[in-house]
Amino acid sequence: MASEKSLVSISQYGKDKILSILDRAAQFEQNPNQKILDGKVVATLFFEPSTRTRLSFETAANRLGARVIGFSDASTSSTTKGETLKDTITIVANYADVIVMRHFIEGAARYASEISKVPIINAGDGANQHPTQTLLDLYSIRKTQGKLDNLKVAMVGDLKYGRTVHSLINALSHFNPTFKFISPKVLELPNAYKLFCDEKGIKYEETSELNEDAIADADILYMTRVQKERFTDLFEYEKVKNIYVLTNKLLEGTKDNLRILHPLPRVGEIADEVDQNPKAYYFQQAQNGLYARQAVICDLLGV
Repeated sequence: MASEKSLVSISQYGKDKILSILDRAAQFEQNPNQKILDGKVVATLFFEPSTRTRLSFETAANRLGARVIGFSDASTSSTTKGETLKDTITIVANYADVIVMRHFIEGAARYASEISKVPIINAGDGANQHPTQTLLDLYSIRKTQGKLDNLKVAMVGDLKYGRTVHSLINALSHFNPTFKFISPKVLELPNAYKLFCDEKGIKYEETSELNEDAIADADILYMTRVQKERFTDLFEYEKVKNIYVLTNKLLEGTKDNLRILHPLPRVGEIADEVDQNPKAYYFQQAQNGLYARQAVICDLLGV
């Protein structure tokens, strides 16, 4: 089966593999339109809503000359008739050369990779992992800082359910980072990731305050939204949804090389005024997703 040929978790990729994907992404940035996947079919199965991830994967496939099939809304698929994930994946694998899948259940992508005869790319599974987002994050970090090693990275917001944060911690562990985790108590980083940092000898601090001191020495400020869809208690969500708002005033004392990343969408945690700040990089970051995903698709197809 295809599990070893799939990208389910960023933990599958060691340092050398990550760097080779980023180098390939840089080549695609120079020349994104290459018809090297002519005759290939990419299926995009989005059981959970998405704008950037789905459109960037579809654009990546189109710019490489592949055809795209799939759905962006599970309510238009046979899942509404009770079809199992196993049957959906087995059928679609007959039609496509690679399947890009987002699912609301943690572990769904790994399960799909074990039953599919074609590679699966995990485009986000619940609060678990989002490996291609991590690759575009790393690409953005390397592009803005000129390196990945020895950086100070502040992560802000939903560190409990934020799958982009979880994947990025894992990937940056190869590059000797120093982390600052900034979150309300109810959304603090799960212990498993703190233990992971301890085991790897990665330095980190935790705080619940987003202030000038907390981000003064950061090279990267990674903002996240508080995800309403992960809360079972909406009262709890209302208590924390606007707890942090990044403003230009907060950024005044930060380092010149600081860049602000955000996996998007944002829902108020970055003030609109920051968009014009030269340290804002989240829209370019989203654009980098195209090149990173081109690199991943080609890698898994052996092209």
